[in-house]
Order: sequence, then structure tokens, then C-alpha cells
Amino acid sequence: MGDMSYLKEKPIAVLGAGAVGKAMAADCALAGQKVRICDLEPFAEKTLFGVKERGIKFYGDQLNLYGFHRSGQATFDRVTTDVAEAVEGAGIVIVTTPAIGHRPFFEKLIPALDDGMVIHIFPDNYGSLVLRKMMREAGCDKKVIIGGWSSSTYGSRVDIKGGVILPSVRVYYRAITLRGASLPSADQEDFLESTKYMGCMDAVTNGDGPVGGDTVMDIGFSNVNPVLHCPGTILGVGVLENYGVIFGDDKYKFSIYSHAYCPSISEVQYAFYQEECALAKAMGVGIQHYEKEHFFSRENILGQEYMGTDYVIPFDQQDPIQFGTGPFSVNHRYITEDIPVGCHVYHELGKKFGVKTPVIDSMINLASAMLNRDFYAEGYTLDYLGIGHMTKEEMHKYLREGIYKDKD
Repeated sequence: MGDMSYLKEKPIAVLGAGAVGKAMAADCALAGQKVRICDLEPFAEKTLFGVKERGIKFYGDQLNLYGFHRSGQATFDRVTTDVAEAVEGAGIVIVTTPAIGHRPFFEKLIPALDDGMVIHIFPDNYGSLVLRKMMREAGCDKKVIIGGWSSSTYGSRVDIKGGVILPSVRVYYRAITLRGASLPSADQEDFLESTKYMGCMDAVTNGDGPVGGDTVMDIGFSNVNPVLHCPGTILGVGVLENYGVIFGDDKYKFSIYSHAYCPSISEVQYAFYQEECALAKAMGVGIQHYEKEHFFSRENILGQEYMGTDYVIPFDQQDPIQFGTGPFSVNHRYITEDIPVGCHVYHELGKKFGVKTPVIDSMINLASAMLNRDFYAEGYTLDYLGIGHMTKEEMHKYLREGIYKDKD
């Protein structure tokens, strides 16, 4: 392992100013670090509203097993729409955008990369593969460490009033452990060590600690979003679309966790997870382990991130922590991101490695019908990730050692 202490004196750059970006930037700043926050136009006009003048209010219950808490008004070294300005001289670059935002940010990030930078993608959503591919295509050979995480360090929501995005973010839970990996895995020790210099990881560092995944494909399988969001939203659509209409007092208090999850949906989620496990086994990589009973709870497997394996809320009890977390429409990233990115990659891997994925495929089919879109056509392909042409052995050489086999 190399000496990562050089990161201590360097600024942190956060790319993306949504709920995750605002929370991470504010938390790092409140931890005493010099932080830059950046978003791209045309979104920045709304997402960075008031941030330069007043900073970001970081607050909320922040539920976690060990009671880690930090709150306050965070201010920043730079608030900008220029990626190069944000990352200039930075040691750690945190990418927090949805998958759809990866390529626009990466296009501007690659020319500004410098040796020694460590890039953390929350959640990875195969962003590490996309970034490495784009660097190869751009002829960029900067010596940087790149990796991603299975989830965010928080459950967080920005405050929106009357359609206005306010410079404040509510954090309703903090992760005490998180699964991450670098691309290639040869950089993993240094990648995980760098988290000690990220204030937004303090609850993890002071909790059960980060866990190294078995390649970044493990992180793709261990991302809880597709297995939680897709069955919950699609099979709970009747509750979602009727909440606040024929029952429920306010549509914006709805949550799939609090109001849609039930034993039958849990059965589907567990079957979905078993297909992921079969894919991981066929591919020869790891995946986060869960027992079946972990799925049969109001918080489902999500609760383990911040409260440990003993945290169970029975289905006959409410879950106030999730009230108002939505989604409030099927046209939401729980579907528009987790289907074409998460589910479709699993579908593609199933075809490549001879693993049947009927439950996962049903999610793609139903989402396509509900939104009148073809998510098979829109979805991420293995070629888009730069690995479609590889044999299993070639893929492992790349994922683990960084030895890339070009397409013949």
C-alpha cells in the first residue's frame, strides 16, 4: 500500500449538486476540509442556487447504529460550473451524478486529471468502467486511481419548496459500512485507504468500515438500488398512483418502503437477488451476501447499511424514517436509471454467461410497457462498458490487473 497522506492537505472536488453531491460536499466541509462543488449548466442554475452566497444547510436525524452525527451550515472554497476549476489541485474527486450524468462530467474531467488524483464514484453504476474507457479513447494516461461504491453514504433529500431547489439537504440515515472497489483491483488498497481523508465517509470509517469488493463488477451486483427500487416501484405501482388520490392524505408522504413493500414483493426481490448471485458466480466475481430473511422487512436489505443485520421492522409496523422519500411517479430514476443501467447490464451478462434472468427481464418488460419506452434498446450494453468483446479470462485480467485486451 502506498502512502496516501498527501491527500490530507489537498482540496476535495465534488461533481454533481443533487442530494448526494450536496450532502457529501457539506459533510466534508463541516469536517474541516477545503471543498469545491460543481454542477453543469443548465442544471446548475437551479442546483447551485444560493450555494455560493450562503453555503448548504446540512441537517436531519442521520439515523445510524453508532449515533454518528454532524450538522451545520457548510461553506465552500469554490462553487463553480467549470469542472477543470473544481478539480484543479484536488486530491480526491467525488462523482455523485446519476449514471446519465457520467459521460458529460467525464468529458470535462479527463483533460483536467492529474497524477495522484483518486476518483470515487457514488454509486459506481459502472461509471468506473465508462471513465477508464473514455480515458483510453482520449489517449489519457494520467496515473489516477478510479473506483466506485455500491451506494451513497447517506439517505438524503434536497429541500424543494414550490419547485425551487433550496441550498439545504436533509440526511435521514448514515451508512456505517459500504462496499467499494477500484478499477483495476490492483489499486484497491490505496483506494480504500483514501477514504480516511474524506469527511463524508467518517460514519463508515468510525463505524464498521468500508468493505473491498471483488472487482468493480462485484460493486455492480452489490448495488442495492435495482433489487430494491425496481420490484418495489413496479409491483407497488397501484399504491404509488393511488396514494393521495383515493387513500392517503398527501401524495408527497408516499414511500415504497413505508407503503408498498410487502411479503410478496420481498419474494420477488429475493428471486431477483438470486439471479444476481448466479450471474456473479458464472462471471467469477463476488457479491454482497444477504440471507433470505433480510429481505422480509420494511427496510429490506437497505437497513443493514446503517443499522446492521439485526435491524428489522416487521411489515405490520410503519417506517417513519422513509416517509416522503417516494417515488411519486413511475417516471423516476428508480425506473429510468435502475432499469436501463442496472437491470439491462444483468440481462446482457446473462446472455454472455448463459444465465437465465426471467425476474430481472420481467422488470425491463414491465417498465418498458409502463413508460412506453424500449429499455432493451436504451440500456447499457457490455460494449458500451468496453468489455463485450472479452472472454472471461480477458475480463478478469482487465478488472484485476488493468491489462486491457483491444477488440480484434
